[in-house]
Amino acid sequence: MSEIIRHDTTARSSKIVEHGNTVYLSGQVGTAGESVAQQTKEILNKIDTCLESVGSDKSKILQAVIWLSDMKYFAELNEVWNVWVPEGHAPARACGEAKLARAELSVEIIITAAK
Repeated sequence: MSEIIRHDTTARSSKIVEHGNTVYLSGQVGTAGESVAQQTKEILNKIDTCLESVGSDKSKILQAVIWLSDMKYFAELNEVWNVWVPEGHAPARACGEAKLARAELSVEIIITAAK
């Protein structure tokens, strides 16, 4: 069985978990109170940094789960997302509405990627 490697671990969660050639990122959020576009840009930058730190990148994302505080933000999110995703490497993706941890947060993205 493959070793499980946890990065930036607290009592509650790990920011990154590696198992074999699969990388799991915890939910990433942007700066509370910023626009949906700005929060999304910050999140995608964090995802790039996390994946790079374990030898992966956005072209290897297998799945993205996106939570919006309100589906009215769907188009604004997609404007940023569509520019960021490498052509020909779109992951399996789900996007839904959920009450997020703080009212000022509008977007949270959870990623699973290959190494």
